[in-house]
Amino acid sequence: QWLFLYQLEQLLAERKSADPETSYTAKLYASGTKRIAQKVGEEGVETALAATVHDRFELTNEASDLMYHLLVLLQDQGLDLGEVIDNLKNRH
Repeated sequence: QWLFLYQLEQLLAERKSADPETSYTAKLYASGTKRIAQKVGEEGVETALAATVHDRFELTNEASDLMYHLLVLLQDQGLDLGEVIDNLKNRH
């Protein structure tokens, strides 16, 4: 299952060069780092709120949105998921 995150990361990298008119991901990249970071913040809040009301379905959806937008932000900054995973490994 974790392999999917790497596949998604690759797809998101490819979408950087897609048409913003037809790709939400390309549109996000075109909107710039501030907007992408704002989306990460919004989705983080929505994820936290879903957890506080114990709505498993909503939490799953919001966590998915958060992870997607975080991966877009990492790609935007030239940081890949492997670097984040290595950092986590070093911490624990």
